[in-house]
Amino acid sequence: MADKPVRADKATAVAELTEQFRSSNATVLTEYRGLTVAQLTQLRRSLGRETTYSVAKNTLAKRAATDAGIEGLDTLFTGPTALTFVSGDVVEAAKGLREFAKANPLLKIKGGVFEGKAISADEVNKLADLESREVLLAKLAGAMKGNLSKAAALFQAPLAKTARLAAALQDKREKEGAEQA
Repeated sequence: MADKPVRADKATAVAELTEQFRSSNATVLTEYRGLTVAQLTQLRRSLGRETTYSVAKNTLAKRAATDAGIEGLDTLFTGPTALTFVSGDVVEAAKGLREFAKANPLLKIKGGVFEGKAISADEVNKLADLESREVLLAKLAGAMKGNLSKAAALFQAPLAKTARLAAALQDKREKEGAEQA
């Protein structure tokens, strides 16, 4: 089906979708059958500015994915399909989709693309289970700071031990000098 020639008016749509597949950090495919326009608008707003949620014809989206070098999505392009192109934080977008799907069971996550590879709906949910990038970076910084403090204490220990030993020797000599006098 991807070998059929594309009409000129649809070639532009395929080129735009191909560019979105290539420039996005991730893409999530969903089925939106039964959702109202108001619900779709609410979903778009909840996903934020760095995420684009758009409906596309399956044949055009399939061709765009193939042109972008993405394989393994052919089985997902069935029924009404919407594409969520994530330019920002993938975890936040996955969480937003999952939360919306919990509140609106008509939205079904089919799968997607992450780091150029096809992923299943379960893997999208696993992404949603991760903590946000900011939280992970904060935890990493805290762990690194803790390790640096431990290293500093470790390097300081021999110096402190030597200083205590010198002070003890000095006290001992003073006591011996006082006893001899």
